Amino acid sequence: MPRVDHWERLLAAAIDTARVRPFVWGLHDCPTFAFETRMILTGGEDIAALWRGRYTTHLGGMRVMRRLGWASPQDMGLALLGKPRANLFLAQRGDIVLANTGLGFGVVIGATAVGLAPEGLTFASLTSCRLAWPI
Repeated sequence: MPRVDHWERLLAAAIDTARVRPFVWGLHDCPTFAFETRMILTGGEDIAALWRGRYTTHLGGMRVMRRLGWASPQDMGLALLGKPRANLFLAQRGDIVLANTGLGFGVVIGATAVGLAPEGLTFASLTSCRLAWPI
């Protein structure tokens, strides 16, 4: 999916916005942030609408994910984003990653990915991620 003009500025703005908004399960959490950022950078579909506002806890999010037909976050990523990059280390800024850490889904910003956790904006090295999807 092609990126919109000035996507770099939009990525920076999405991160700045995420930094000041409080974490809220189902509204402003790791998958919602990552997929909303993808939508902003590509002008594509609002995939996060599938689960936005449907849960208020981590467990509730896992239940909604399973009701939508995904057994794991990895299955969710594969279903919604398709085939991941053959090599994680080919990920480019703006790509979506799935971390092995508590970060869950995040957005690549260089050698690290940024995402959301209950404590706020969180960063993880790409070495702690397992999959990356191009946008």
